[in-house]
Amino acid sequence: MKRVSSTPARSYGGVSATDRKLERRRRLTDAALDVMAADEWRSATVEQICSSAGLNKRYFYEGFAGLDELASAVVDDIADEVRDATLAAFAGVADQPLERQALASVDALVRVLVRDPRRARVLLSGFAATTSLGQHREEVLSGLTSVLTRQARAVHGVELKRDPLAQITPAFVVGGTAEAILAYLDGTARITLDQLVTELTTLWLITGNGAAEVARARLGRRPESEPGSDVRDQHRNG
Repeated sequence: MKRVSSTPARSYGGVSATDRKLERRRRLTDAALDVMAADEWRSATVEQICSSAGLNKRYFYEGFAGLDELASAVVDDIADEVRDATLAAFAGVADQPLERQALASVDALVRVLVRDPRRARVLLSGFAATTSLGQHREEVLSGLTSVLTRQARAVHGVELKRDPLAQITPAFVVGGTAEAILAYLDGTARITLDQLVTELTTLWLITGNGAAEVARARLGRRPESEPGSDVRDQHRNG
């Protein structure tokens, strides 16, 4: 049987092998982020990424099978940071009023993305890529939407689970938030960062409270019928 050495990998200049590998990964993902944010990913090459990162190709293939895997890692890193920041912010104010919970969540979401505009543009506006990579980004965004939906339901109750609004409200809120952040970064929304957070929070509250109220009213008025049938009846009779 082959003996496995318990001797730790050697360090150079006080930096361990693991830390050096993580640093190489960071340099590669940062170089990829530059290209993705400039929407030039379709023409990117391994040589170009390695040159920008100051690394040779051996180190690229140490961590990634190819360019799509690198780009997926970039998207995942951004999404993980957004998810972790939002969940931590929400958990920190879970026992506080609704307005404080919404403000904390929006503030965490916005500040993580605008801290590095490249990250916001890659995650929110997308970039020209292969079909599989585009699908991966959409799946990641869907996962983030689910996180925000669970937070909203924790605040507003379960009514929306049984109402058609549940199918479109999360996409409506997340899509609008994404456009607002991009407008701020592009300078078309001429407001401060604090104003962006405050106004987005207001819109989240208006939308969430309004959707929950409609859902409660529908369930209260027509408990035996399909949710939303009263609205459809109004359209038919109108």
